[in-house]
Amino acid sequence: MHTFFRSQTSPLFCTSSNQMKRTQRLKRVLKSNVDTIDPNDDRKAQTPLLTKSSTIRAKPKLNPEVKPQSQLRTQFDSVSLTSTRHPPSPTILARDFYQIDALELAPLLLGKYLRRDDVVLRITEVEAYRPNDSACHGRFGITARTAPVFGPGGHAYVYLCYGLHTMLNVVADKEGVGAAVLIRSCAPVSGLDTIQQRRGMKSEKPVLLAGPGKVGQALGISTEWSSHPLFIPGGLEILDGPKPEKILIGPRVGIEYASPEHISALWRFAIADTPWISAPRSTLRPHPESPIVGSDSGDEAEQGKIMESKMLKKRKT
Repeated sequence: MHTFFRSQTSPLFCTSSNQMKRTQRLKRVLKSNVDTIDPNDDRKAQTPLLTKSSTIRAKPKLNPEVKPQSQLRTQFDSVSLTSTRHPPSPTILARDFYQIDALELAPLLLGKYLRRDDVVLRITEVEAYRPNDSACHGRFGITARTAPVFGPGGHAYVYLCYGLHTMLNVVADKEGVGAAVLIRSCAPVSGLDTIQQRRGMKSEKPVLLAGPGKVGQALGISTEWSSHPLFIPGGLEILDGPKPEKILIGPRVGIEYASPEHISALWRFAIADTPWISAPRSTLRPHPESPIVGSDSGDEAEQGKIMESKMLKKRKT
């Protein structure tokens, strides 16, 4: 009698049983791997291994408006072409520097630096006003307005011209003399943005500071600065600076009310190699004593006396 049942130990049954076991083990392994993998972490599949020797850095995006440092153009690149120089040191001129005749002091102020806050200006043009000078404010004697002119040298004298323009003068000589030097023009050294804002114009050309009223406006001063000591740190200061190699001289500007001898007096001084000079420039000519004024040899006060003596002789002739 034949039976249709096979023994459990038959090869066919064993093979099917083993396959089922392997399939179950495979499912368990796959399920275990799926449970241990973070579905959000796909870095292993996408990111190559990085080593110290093969580190990959993303290149920074360049801002098209920002130029490399070597190509940056400073605000005063164009100004520096006009022989404007930065102060070699922050040395403030001492009080004694101003205790001389205004005619001596005027050319010595050329090349010096005016500083207030972030604004620094190089003095490029000046005019001298002396005692017994029919063009000097001191001719009126001591008044509420002119009292600072009779103060000791080294202080500021600031007045309004036509009630509009602030004019900065440097008081010269001893107390009671009544003399000063008008700052007619300057060249910008630093603080261009502030200068332009105060002047109400964006120019970098000499028109920005070529004129005494423009200088006062650029410094942001008023008549309240009269009698301010220029030799004390803070506020408004005058710093030492290199002497110009050559200077120009000519008659002063806008003094038609003065006597003829004072109208023609050559008491206006300017740096020769700069465009930062007010009009009229045609009345200026090379100074015969430029080598003396521009040199470092000899006593400055003695040089000034020699220059003044020669000028006085020329006027008499």
